[in-house]
Amino acid sequence: MGAVSGALLYPDWPAPARVQAFCTTRDGGVSSGPWASLNLGERCGDDGENVRRNRSRLARRLPAGPLWLRQVHGTGVVRHGGCTEQEPEADGAVAFEPGRVCAVLTADCLPVFFCDRAGTRVAVAHAGWRGLAAGVLKSTVQALDEDPANLLAWLGPAIGPASYEVGADVVDAFTGGPGPGLAAAFKPSGDRWLLDLYAAARIMLAMAGVRAVHGGGLCTYRDPQRFYSFRRDGATGRMASVIWLD
Repeated sequence: MGAVSGALLYPDWPAPARVQAFCTTRDGGVSSGPWASLNLGERCGDDGENVRRNRSRLARRLPAGPLWLRQVHGTGVVRHGGCTEQEPEADGAVAFEPGRVCAVLTADCLPVFFCDRAGTRVAVAHAGWRGLAAGVLKSTVQALDEDPANLLAWLGPAIGPASYEVGADVVDAFTGGPGPGLAAAFKPSGDRWLLDLYAAARIMLAMAGVRAVHGGGLCTYRDPQRFYSFRRDGATGRMASVIWLD
């Protein structure tokens, strides 16, 4: 799944040594109340100064400030170093040069790390159900401009399949859209459905040609000590998943 060191969660995957990545947890910051304590999201109701201080703490562990995205649950992917906007509208980012930190924010949605086996390119995607159904993982794979067979992926903490109840509209968005086999990610729950984001991501990565997929199984909803969860708490903070090349 991943190794925890202090307030950080490190992916357990066979990435090359040049690839550096981690997910923050909710520990290690200055925010209080429902945002306690390392909230990194600017648009979730927390005090702006606290967010700035939290982001400053994160920056001390990075070679440079991250490229923050204006996430919209879509399929847009930007190249770090190839866009001029300070906060581009996108749900994924790729980098091909050392020191360029790609980042996404989550609080139940699934962060997905990518790298190639040679350690020359990295990416991270923000994959909630809307982005998954629309094809954000495929878009990220395409933006990496590498044979998918040469890519590795790692699935970070997200709301787990026992906790993520959705309606028939979500089922239709998956099973009526990107391809066959996605019904396997749903389990009936009365007149609703339980969605397994991890299973859906693995299916869609396989459809995109990525077979080496690691991680999965860390439920944000059921671990309030470590993780923010919007579905569980409503008002809550955001965690960051960051990746770069040394």
